[in-house]
Amino acid sequence: MFQDRGIRIIFAVIALLSLLCSAFIIWNCIKNRKEQPLSVYWSEDSEAAKSLVDFVSRVTDPRDTENFVPEKDRIAVFDMDGTLTCETYYTYYDTMMFIEYCLEDNPERVSDELKRVAASIKPGYVADETLARNFAKAYAGMTMEEFFEYATEFGKKKTGSFENMRYIDNFYLPMVELVKYLYDNGFTIYVISGTERTTTRAIIASSPIKDYVTPNHVIGTDFEVKQKGHEDEPSNLNFKYENGDELVLTGGFIQKNLNGNKSIYVEREIGQRPILAFGNSGSDTSMMNYAIDDRNPYPAQAYMIVADDPFREWGTQDWEKKSADYIEKGFIPISMKTEFAQIYPEGIVKASEQYHERDWSNEPWYEEDEAA
Repeated sequence: MFQDRGIRIIFAVIALLSLLCSAFIIWNCIKNRKEQPLSVYWSEDSEAAKSLVDFVSRVTDPRDTENFVPEKDRIAVFDMDGTLTCETYYTYYDTMMFIEYCLEDNPERVSDELKRVAASIKPGYVADETLARNFAKAYAGMTMEEFFEYATEFGKKKTGSFENMRYIDNFYLPMVELVKYLYDNGFTIYVISGTERTTTRAIIASSPIKDYVTPNHVIGTDFEVKQKGHEDEPSNLNFKYENGDELVLTGGFIQKNLNGNKSIYVEREIGQRPILAFGNSGSDTSMMNYAIDDRNPYPAQAYMIVADDPFREWGTQDWEKKSADYIEKGFIPISMKTEFAQIYPEGIVKASEQYHERDWSNEPWYEEDEAA
């Protein structure tokens, strides 16, 4: 009897040890999975994530004499809207900010013409330089501090295109993970955006990547800025800044940072070719091509986000068509649908409708023909 009891105890101990070992193995696998780069918010079988990790491993390994890049030359450039952040609520952050500024927050500060422009913006509009010039006019007279503060406060408003989302909750978690991964591996991160520069700085300053991108590493569309009291003078050489003076937006426009201007801005403000570039549309291809140009002294890669997720996002792009097009151009495509394991923080989900049209017909400034 005692012998049988002893045998049972031994088997119980063995079973317990086996259970503990299994639990340890599972825990260790989970732990190692989390510690792997680009694994928390990226799908496990993401080809883009694997290629990024492989690239970073090669350019940061001093033993790899063919591919090693000194830390001072590890530059990565990111477009913002649609690459780092959502651009589908129902449109870009800066466009939604313009609409709210003109029609809700400060209608008394803008002309009836600008109100009509803001009211006319509907899905399918063209976000061109003409519209950007109207953005510049809307904020005329604001100091740079006031403009930065408004852009920051706007981000706290909720969008109707997603549930539980403020405009500033717009960063794609996989891309946030990527930015941190590059930063931790000695990369200098630049955000090269078609959004106006100060607005972009305000967005970045309130974002999950604020610790990895400094204000002087933000490059965007430029509005004209002058010293208050000298707005109408043709040249900044006609006056000097003194203690206590204010810098203000004049309503003038300098340059839209899209297409060829992106590569020009990179050359002008960075002064060398990046070795990594990330975008999501044709307006980013100049910057991408500038990075992977054969004359880059270092190995370089370019990646394109494909908005092909119609369930968690408002993506409508065809993966097969877009990915083939990008591969032909020398870019590596990233599928939001299959490679982003999680896009937004918990609780943020796509709303039932993307766009809610507002009726401005009772407003004295509204003219249907001009708003069409």
